[in-house]
Amino acid sequence: MPRLLLLATGDTLAQVRHSSPPRIADGAELLTRVAAPEGTEVEDVRAEPSWDTSPGTQLLLARRARSALLDDGYDGVVVTHGLDTVEETAFLTDVLLGPAADLGAVVFTGATRCLDDPATDGPINLAAALTAAADPVTPGLGAVLCLDGELHAARRAHLADTTRSPSITSAPHPRLGHIASGRVVLTDKAPPRPPVITDLPETNVALVKTYPGMPTSLLTAVTDAGALGVVVEGTGRGNVPVELLMPIRELLSWDIPVVVASRAHSAGFDVVGGWEVASPAAGGPPGVLGMDAVDLAGRVGAISAGGLRPGQARVALMAALASGGGVAAARAYFAGL
Repeated sequence: MPRLLLLATGDTLAQVRHSSPPRIADGAELLTRVAAPEGTEVEDVRAEPSWDTSPGTQLLLARRARSALLDDGYDGVVVTHGLDTVEETAFLTDVLLGPAADLGAVVFTGATRCLDDPATDGPINLAAALTAAADPVTPGLGAVLCLDGELHAARRAHLADTTRSPSITSAPHPRLGHIASGRVVLTDKAPPRPPVITDLPETNVALVKTYPGMPTSLLTAVTDAGALGVVVEGTGRGNVPVELLMPIRELLSWDIPVVVASRAHSAGFDVVGGWEVASPAAGGPPGVLGMDAVDLAGRVGAISAGGLRPGQARVALMAALASGGGVAAARAYFAGL
C-alpha cells in the first residue's frame, strides 16, 4: 500500500459551524469521514484562513510536502487548503518540488461548503485527493489540485466559482484528468516542469492590477515600499496603459524586474522570443505583435508572463529572484518555464 501523508490546515473543508462553539475538525477526524488508504498518516498544520494566508505558511506547506517525499519516504502527500489562495500555494509547491516531484504525488484539495453542511463537498473532495495521491500514475505530474472529481495542474489551475461545482478550472487548457472507479484517468499531458531553484523564493514581490486612469505612482509605490520585483496585471493580451511605460523602464534600469501578465483567462498568444505574438487561432496573423501597448511593454524590457495567470506569475517571479538576481535572473527563469 502507498504510504500517504495528509497535511490538514483547517479552513472551509474542516469547519464545523453548527456546533457550540463552532470548531475546526483535525486531520484525524477528517480521515474518519472517508475511506482513507490504510496507513495514511496525518499532520495538522496551524494556518491562517486562506484569504489571509502568509508567505511563511505557504512556504511551510511547500517545503513540508517536498521533504515528505524526498526525506521521509512518503509516496504521496495530500494538502487540505482554503480555495481563496490554493492556486498560489499549489504552484509555489510545484516550483519548490524539484526532483521530489518524480518520487510521489502532491495533491491539494478543499471545499466550498463546511464539513457539517448537508451538501458538504469536503469529504468527497478529500477522498478523491487521497485516491489521486495513491495512484501510480500521479508521480511526476508535479503539484495538482483535485476537486469535484477533476485533476488540474497547479500551473494552470484557478478558482472559477465559490458556490458550486466545478470550483476550479484550468481554462483555457484542458484538465489533467479525473477520478473514475477509484482510479485516476489522465486525459492530458502535464505542463513542463518549472526550472529547479536551490534557494528560498523571494517573498517581497508585488502584484499590481492596471485600470483606466491608473496613476503611475502606484507602480513605483510598491518598490518604494521594498518590493524587489513587480508583476503587472494588464488587460486584454497583457496591454498596459501607455503612461506606465516610462515607470516600467525606470524600474528595469534599477534592476527591478517587471513581468506583464493578462487578466484574461486566455490571452490568445504564443510565446516567441520571450514575448507574446498573436496566434492565428486568436484571429491575428502569425508573427505580428498585438496591440501597441503590448509591443511597447516588451520593447522597454518588460518580461512576458508566458501565459501564466497573474497570481502564478507572481510565484514564478518569487522563484526567479530566489538567488538574489535581478532582471537578468528573472528573464532567464521565465524563458525556461
